[in-house]
Amino acid sequence: MSALANRPYLKMNGIGNEIVVLDLTDGSHAATPAEARAIAVREPFDQLMVLYPPRLEGTDAFMRIFNTDGSQSGACGNGTRCVAWHLMPALGKDRLVLETPTSLVEARRAGESFTVDMGSPTFGWQQIPISREFADTMAIDFAYGPIDAPVLSRPALVNMGNPHAVFFVRDDPAGYDLGSIGPRIEHDPLFPERVNVSIAQLRGNDQIALRVWERGAGLTRACGSAACATAVAAARRGLAGRKSRISLPGGDLMIEWREGDGHVLMTGAVELEHEGRFEAAWFADAA
Repeated sequence: MSALANRPYLKMNGIGNEIVVLDLTDGSHAATPAEARAIAVREPFDQLMVLYPPRLEGTDAFMRIFNTDGSQSGACGNGTRCVAWHLMPALGKDRLVLETPTSLVEARRAGESFTVDMGSPTFGWQQIPISREFADTMAIDFAYGPIDAPVLSRPALVNMGNPHAVFFVRDDPAGYDLGSIGPRIEHDPLFPERVNVSIAQLRGNDQIALRVWERGAGLTRACGSAACATAVAAARRGLAGRKSRISLPGGDLMIEWREGDGHVLMTGAVELEHEGRFEAAWFADAA
């Protein structure tokens, strides 16, 4: 029987990004990819945020992020805000530093919302990563659809702890069949570690409409790291300033690409949907 049987969890969302928070800071167990997949069947999520005891001095917890297919993500801004909502009252803090396998992430309370410092974006072709060299990843020579009439083309590539391809379009992103387009681009040989796929439309006054296909999770109502990647890509191309409002199907995120240290700050709301306990039967096939 899985050690997660009867463990409590929180079902939350960050502007519609469905999140399950599992607190294992007592050090009792290490969740497995199979257990993550089993949880996703009974308690659907976009990301599962698993908290462990801190490993580094000055941090408040170590965090692993699972997608629905059991793969792991290097970053999830919406999920990190949910973690902050859970941990801050328990620790009596308004600021947290969380360690992930790829980085340190800082979260702060911002009134009724939370701000997450997502760190600095990277742009090198080997950092994304992609399978062949491009001198500039601001708009690469890549297209989806017929050669003479591509549906999407020239994406900006950004790594925000995980890889993102952002396609800027003139019309409404809702008009694109991202459910079909997303998995094909995600698994294109150009992206050896797969990629998150975003379709973005500039709407003036530094406001951007966005839809996202998440690597390992599929269509989501929101994706914090994709919002950050999109804001950064728009600023690099001169399409927007360093502060943007990103409007996703689940709601809005405020993104600031800070000058000086180049860190990206994401601010948004979170919501507790319900609390629950895992049932032993959920994990019957997890082994």
